[in-house]
Amino acid sequence: MKKIVLFLLFMAMVAVVSAQSVKVMNLWPKGAPHRGNPNDTAKVWIYLPAEKKVTGRSIVICPGGGYTNLAIDHEGHEWAKFFQNMGITAFVLKYRMPNGKPEIPIEDAEEAIRMVRRNAMTWHLRSNEVGIMGSSAGGHLASVVATQAQSSAKPNFQILFYPVISMVLGYTHQGSHDNFLGKGNHKRQEKNYSSDQQVNRNTPRAWIALSDDDTVVQPSNGVNYYMELYKHDIPASLHVYPDGGHGWGSRLGFKYHIEMIMELKSWLDSF
Repeated sequence: MKKIVLFLLFMAMVAVVSAQSVKVMNLWPKGAPHRGNPNDTAKVWIYLPAEKKVTGRSIVICPGGGYTNLAIDHEGHEWAKFFQNMGITAFVLKYRMPNGKPEIPIEDAEEAIRMVRRNAMTWHLRSNEVGIMGSSAGGHLASVVATQAQSSAKPNFQILFYPVISMVLGYTHQGSHDNFLGKGNHKRQEKNYSSDQQVNRNTPRAWIALSDDDTVVQPSNGVNYYMELYKHDIPASLHVYPDGGHGWGSRLGFKYHIEMIMELKSWLDSF
């Protein structure tokens, strides 16, 4: 009975509002500072809530895909609709693939946050309520930006789903590591881009969700990140679900989908 009530609440929460809109634009209309594959263009889909529902809060969404492609629907657009219906303006980021050059996707994610703040007045947003979200390898990208970005590129909160956090061999997701840094050992870069080793007291608050039986990205990635946030007195919420594996995103087939949605909504309402 409880699940039925939760489901009905969820369906009411995500009811479509006709006045909402979606726009798409190139992130770098004049060309990005760091050049990658010329056929790989960074884009942003902008999900604007209905005017009467706008809260002023916004979030940049980084889908996963092992830094080789993007699961842009169930880890991007579907989540954007969820936030849009909450009155949160969502930006789905198609970031460029690194191909061993980590500065490329980082540059895209940081520019997306700066773009949100530059246009805050136009889109009725608050510059101090800009978040970043990522899943899997997108979670790694989001955590790197959350721990290392400066000034106008630094988010105010982070949401991570089954994230790759560490680049250290034995803990990392090998495919994400190789695509992000290049194949082989890169010990200095592995430390620099292991977000659990980069947490400080300026790291933004976090909500982290993962499955205990994830065999793709070790759960220790998200758990160790949470522990470092705790040690540095950063408000954080960790949700470990008994099963579900990896990559469930916004899919209704995930056994704990409704609970997860309600927990995420409660966290967003808490600050």
